[in-house]
Amino acid sequence: MEEQIVYEDNHLLVINKKVGQLVQGDKTGDDSLLELIKDFIKKRDDKPGNVFLGLVHRIDRPTSGLVIYAKTSKALSRLTQMVKNREVKKTYWAVVAKEMIPKTQRLVHYLKKNEKNNKAIVFPKATEGAKEAILTYNVIKTLDNYLLLEIDLETGRHHQIRAQLSKTGVPIKGDLKYGSPRSNPDGGINLHARKLEFIHPVTKEKIEITAPVPQNDAIWRACEE
Repeated sequence: MEEQIVYEDNHLLVINKKVGQLVQGDKTGDDSLLELIKDFIKKRDDKPGNVFLGLVHRIDRPTSGLVIYAKTSKALSRLTQMVKNREVKKTYWAVVAKEMIPKTQRLVHYLKKNEKNNKAIVFPKATEGAKEAILTYNVIKTLDNYLLLEIDLETGRHHQIRAQLSKTGVPIKGDLKYGSPRSNPDGGINLHARKLEFIHPVTKEKIEITAPVPQNDAIWRACEE
């Protein structure tokens, strides 16, 4: 667990999540990072009783990258509000097939969650029950068969990046749910929460954190070279 912690102080802890890890418990009953980190802190710090840890925001199970957990209730309430107010800047990396797309583009769609199949339905125009979804991507690297996109999120909708890129004709590598032709060996998708920037909720310092990409994936390694 220790090697996954990329930032920690008395108020918060930031993890570089691996593909397949759950950020918090769900109906599968599988181990979640929330519980694993609690156990780790309890043992490391020799804490009696319960350890307080709150999830500030989530990323999907098949993705990797940065997730913030709060170690105090004050930090949790402040950070949750900051995320809601879009005061936490999130930058993602995504690998997509090499297609003719603009080098940079701001995508605006409207998303509605289909609860039955846990998928976002994308509409080009405002539609009843659908929420506005906005992101900007830049092509930052060209590989033999793939493009590396850097993505800045303006909104945080369910499966937003996955759904919007798919609608644009470039589903994320490995993302069968949104139209990728084949799965990745590890069952994940090439979407990585790369960078977080925010003002610390307690100390008011500027925090900037970058997460290395998964090293067990040759495409990711090529992106970081």
